[in-house]
Amino acid sequence: MAETSTQKTAAAPHHKEVIGKVVSNRMQKTIVVQVVRQKSHAFYGRVVSKTKKFYAHDEKGEAHIGDFVKLEETRPLSKLKRWKLVEILQRAALAPEATTEVGV
Repeated sequence: MAETSTQKTAAAPHHKEVIGKVVSNRMQKTIVVQVVRQKSHAFYGRVVSKTKKFYAHDEKGEAHIGDFVKLEETRPLSKLKRWKLVEILQRAALAPEATTEVGV
């Protein structure tokens, strides 16, 4: 009998990636990222925006509110978390601190 060799290539699995803005980082090792998708309406042609929030795992706690980040789909980590932080694309500009002067 002829043997059939079924070798699978060791290619990395393709995971979905999304880019969005961090809207919350108040939980430990978890960030909430808002992703805005824009699509032209099929009939009217007007651009329609759809927003969705994703809970993502941030192991080092390095993402802050206002940062633009890239997420990658992963196995379920908790009830809501199915994404992990890959990289921070753009840091949020820090607002200057307001100094209060005490009258002397």
